[in-house]
Amino acid sequence: VQLQASGGGLVQAGGSLRLSCVASGRTFSYYVMGWFRQAPGKEREFVASISRLGRGTDHADSVKGRFTISRDNAENTVYLQMNSLKPEDTAVYYCAADWGYSDTQSNAAEYDYWGQGTQVTVSS
Repeated sequence: VQLQASGGGLVQAGGSLRLSCVASGRTFSYYVMGWFRQAPGKEREFVASISRLGRGTDHADSVKGRFTISRDNAENTVYLQMNSLKPEDTAVYYCAADWGYSDTQSNAAEYDYWGQGTQVTVSS
């Protein structure tokens, strides 16, 4: 499967962005989907994950209450709604697909496919 992320940009602190990730192929609903981010000089970190049918979600503590992951299997798309953005949210954001058996997945090593990343920059 190929993943194409979009929606990043420059926003002021307190603002919002919505990231989208479109997947190719007909088996999108078979994959657990996740969002990760990587800031300069830091390791890639888990942001959020969603189960195959969207009934289960998991969010990192650092984004709980501000970010929401969702998916539309009819459109082969996973979203990340980001509200109340902070400068520390600045990073390249990646979507990923996991052909596994967990409902959600926070371990980057378990993901099978990755998108190219989209830059999010939050100014103070």
